[in-house]
Amino acid sequence: MPEKRVFLSEFIEDSSNDLESEAESLGLIAQEDEDVDYMEEMKPAWRIALLEFRCRVEDAILGNYILGKSFSDRIEKPNENLSDISLWGVPLLPSKGHIGTDLVLMKFLKVKDFKVADAFENLKKTLKWRWEMEIEGILRERFSPDLEDLGYINGTDKGGRPLCYCLYGNFKDRELYKKIFGTEENCEALLRWRIQFMEKCIRTLTFKPGEPDSIVQIIDLKNIGPAIKHVRSIARRWLFLVQEHYPGIIFKCITIYVPLWVFAFHALHLKFLTQRTKRKLVLVRPTRVTETLLKFIGPESLLIQYGGLKRDNDDEFSEDDKVLEQNFKGGSTDFIEIYVAQAGETVIWDASVVGNEVSYKEEFVPDDECSYDVLLRKEKRLMKSVRNSFHIREPGKIVITIENRTYRRKRIYYRFKTKPTVPVYGSSK
Repeated sequence: MPEKRVFLSEFIEDSSNDLESEAESLGLIAQEDEDVDYMEEMKPAWRIALLEFRCRVEDAILGNYILGKSFSDRIEKPNENLSDISLWGVPLLPSKGHIGTDLVLMKFLKVKDFKVADAFENLKKTLKWRWEMEIEGILRERFSPDLEDLGYINGTDKGGRPLCYCLYGNFKDRELYKKIFGTEENCEALLRWRIQFMEKCIRTLTFKPGEPDSIVQIIDLKNIGPAIKHVRSIARRWLFLVQEHYPGIIFKCITIYVPLWVFAFHALHLKFLTQRTKRKLVLVRPTRVTETLLKFIGPESLLIQYGGLKRDNDDEFSEDDKVLEQNFKGGSTDFIEIYVAQAGETVIWDASVVGNEVSYKEEFVPDDECSYDVLLRKEKRLMKSVRNSFHIREPGKIVITIENRTYRRKRIYYRFKTKPTVPVYGSSK
């Protein structure tokens, strides 16, 4: 039973991707694109554009018209206040010499293809919108616990970007659904909470050269039911705000557990989005959630409910622990072997198969042929990430048997560790 370790290979697409492929051609599903570092690879024309943009912003702030003439009359000490104006926690006045100022200004230049006049107008509109909406104070606002439970930040993607989750599937609760969408005021509160959550995600960014300056949004629609009609309306408004006032902040917006009809809806009703914004959207069917998320997120950082290995408040493993991977062909049986040479230790392991649909069995095989094999987990179809442990009384190996009865190639991610401990029996989770 030789151990085989295979590195990442291409995903094999099934034959039912026609609608998804059409959506991808429309820009609604993106291949993983390159996140170009414009500060590191700055062309001469970009440097000139940035210098001109800096001058315009400096003059507008010191001249007290960065927010428009109508706002100048509302400020008692405009020069003093506007010289401290900031965006996403970064001072905008270039002469202050903040390390993140150029990074923020470059986001506006990039989205406008380095047209300085357009970028300047976009920046002014964004600052005006934030002033009118009182965005700087939104982090201090208190929303109902029902809204607060809809979002959380957990882990980073392969590029170190924060992972920000929105759980719209919570609206499967009819009482919550009626409470949130029962009045127009509550719908507006949901949108405002969505903006607040966006601001919280941005606060995790440092805006330092060489460090991540964008986030990954993951929107979970699992079991959303009829609430999707209202969420769709909120999503349209939110996407418009992101496109207009948060340029370059979202690296990818991945919506998972998406019904098929939503692909067609997006193609017809999101024409107001630019191609640049559409390339950031990734729509994922229920059967493709794990493999799609793993394109962007390492298995050690992906939560177990999405097919990864990460558990909340995990005392056994951390994201620094090495994760191994193994591929196996369709219609084959393969094995993972974990050798333990020293008795008196406990071995702990995690395993997750992308796509499931395999039979999975665990057993301990002693080196001594006179000893009995120990069945640790009966053969059954693997439906989720698993963890198990076993106290070793004699040298041997843990053998994980995986039978792939489908025609598609499968991939398993796993990790393990040993530690001296007292015997633990039946410790399976």
